[in-house]
Amino acid sequence: MKTLVCKKPGEFEYAVGAIPQPQPGQAIIKIKRIGICGTDLHAFEGTQPYFEYPRILGHELSGELIEADQAPGFEIGEALTFIPYFYCGKCIACRNGKPNACEKIKVCGVHQDGGMVEYISVPSYSLIHGEGLSFDALALVEPLAIGAHGVRRGGVKKDEFVLVIGAGPIGLGTMEFARIAGGKVIAMDTNSDRLRFCKDKLKVEHVINATDADVTEQLKAITNGDMPTVVIDATGNLKAINNAFQYMSHGARYVLIGLQKGDICFSHPEFHKREATLMSSRNATREDFEHVISSMKEKLVDPTTYITHRVFFGQLKDEFEGWLNPANGVIKAMVEIG
Repeated sequence: MKTLVCKKPGEFEYAVGAIPQPQPGQAIIKIKRIGICGTDLHAFEGTQPYFEYPRILGHELSGELIEADQAPGFEIGEALTFIPYFYCGKCIACRNGKPNACEKIKVCGVHQDGGMVEYISVPSYSLIHGEGLSFDALALVEPLAIGAHGVRRGGVKKDEFVLVIGAGPIGLGTMEFARIAGGKVIAMDTNSDRLRFCKDKLKVEHVINATDADVTEQLKAITNGDMPTVVIDATGNLKAINNAFQYMSHGARYVLIGLQKGDICFSHPEFHKREATLMSSRNATREDFEHVISSMKEKLVDPTTYITHRVFFGQLKDEFEGWLNPANGVIKAMVEIG
C-alpha cells in the first residue's frame, strides 16, 4: 500500500508499506479521508512537542471497516471513525476514567505511525460508529471533540461569556461547542480573515483582534464590565497564553487546549485574588466523540463549513507545505484517498 512519510522536518516522501494483517483485538480500516490538523503542520515544521522522525502523520481520519476482532456491534463495510489516542487501561489516569491522559498514551500520527496510508490497524476499542454521516464529517469528529472536551473541562454554563483565543480549526470547534453549551462566545485572533469567518460562518456575535490596543476595554464593554468567566486558549502560542491571564473575571476558569514548549508566566497575586482556576485539556474521550456526532446529526454543527481546501492523496506531498502560509487562507484541508 502507498504511504506518505515525514522523514524529517520539511521533508515528505511517498513509500510502499505492507497492508496490515488481522491481529487479536485490532481492526483494519480502509482510509477514505484525512483531515490535516495543526499537529501535522507543526510536525512538518519541526515545532511539535513529544515528536520523533521519521513518522507517518495523520489522526483526523475516517474510512471503511475491513476487518475487526472483538468489535461487537460493528459491521464489515461500515463507514466509521475512531479515537486516535491509544491507552494502557492500567495507569492511574485510565483507572480514573481519563484514558485521554493515559501515562503511556500513544497518539496515532504522533507517538506512532498514523493515517497517511491506504489501510491502518487500530485497537478495536477505539472504533466509533459513523451513524450515517459522510466520510468528510467523520474525519472532522476528532478535532471537534478536542474543542468539545475543552468546553466540558471549563464547565461552560448558559449565558456566561466564553472567550476563545485562536480561530484555527480547534478554536472554531471550541466556539461551536461553547455555543451549544449555552455560552456567549467571544472570538479573539490576530487574523482578520479568521475573525470574519467566525462572524459570517459561525455567527459569533463578538470578535476581537488580539493586536488591538484596547482589548481589555473591548472585553469589559462586551461583558458589562465583568470580563469573561471562561477563557479558553486554542493557539498554543506562548505570548497569547500568558496575555490571557489578564482577561479573566474574578472566579474565572482558564482552559489550555493549545500546547507549546515554553514556561507559562503570570502574576501570582493577580491570579490568586481572582481565585481563578487554571486547567489543561488534553485530547478527548468517547463521551466527547459521541457528543460531537450527536450534534452533527442534530444539525447543531456543520463540519463541512471548515473545509477550505481539498486534494487527493497523490497530491498531498506537493500541496502540504503551502498550507503553512497564512496567505493561502487554509482553515481545514481534506485529503481524499481510496
